[in-house]
Amino acid sequence: MAVRSGYILCGTPRTGSTLLCSLLGSTGVLGRPESYFREPDEATWAQRLGVPIEGARARDYRGFVRAVSDAARTENGVFGIRIMWGSLERVTDGLRESRDETDLATLERGLGPLTLIHLRREDLVAQAVSWSRAEQTGYWQQGDEALRQPHENIDQMRQLLETVGQHNQAWESWFRSQGVSPHEVTYEQLVGDPGAVVEGIAARLRIAVPPGWQPRSPHRKQADEVNENWALALRRSLAARPL
Repeated sequence: MAVRSGYILCGTPRTGSTLLCSLLGSTGVLGRPESYFREPDEATWAQRLGVPIEGARARDYRGFVRAVSDAARTENGVFGIRIMWGSLERVTDGLRESRDETDLATLERGLGPLTLIHLRREDLVAQAVSWSRAEQTGYWQQGDEALRQPHENIDQMRQLLETVGQHNQAWESWFRSQGVSPHEVTYEQLVGDPGAVVEGIAARLRIAVPPGWQPRSPHRKQADEVNENWALALRRSLAARPL
C-alpha cells in the first residue's frame, strides 16, 4: 500500500546535497528530491510543472506547492525536496494561513507529514572554499560549464565562511523552535559511505530500499589541489585574524 509521507533536506550550499538527492532518487522509493523551491528558479520550475507565473514567481503559490508535491513523489507515495536556509521563509510565507501556526505545521498542512534531514559539513573551511570557487566559475555540479577561471579570494571565502556559520545556527535554532530533532547527515559521512547514508534515511522514513540497490550517481567529489591550496590560505588568514 502506498504511503503519503515525505522529507525535507535542510542544508546550506556545498554540503553534497546534489549528490545525496541523486542517490535518494536512484532508489525509486525515496522521492525525487530537487531544489524546487529555490527562489531564483521558481518561475522555471512553475513553468516546467504547468503552473502559471507572474514575473519571476508562481501566480498561485499553493498550487505550485501541490504541483511540486506531485512531481517530487515516487509511486509508493514518498516525496523529497531540498531547501536551503535562504529559501525557507518564501515557502512558509506562501503557505501560511494563520499567524498562530508554526512553520512546521504550515509545511505539513501543505505537504503532508514530514521528516526533516539536516545535511551539514564538518569542515566549514572546505565548504567556504568550495562555495567561493563555484560562485566564481558558475560550475556547481557535473553538467555545468565553467564560465570563468577561479582566483583565490580570501575576503570572499571569509565572508562565505561566516554565512555558513550563520545559516547552520539558523537551522539549529529553527529545529529547536519547531520542537523537532532532525535526522543528521554530514558531507563527510556521505562521501565516505553513501550507501549507509541513504539506508539510514530510508530507515528513518521506514521505507525499505529495493534489494540489490547500489549507490550510483553522475555526481562526484569536485575538490582538487586548487581547493586544498585555498583552504590552506584561508586557515592561515583565520589564524592571523579570526572571524
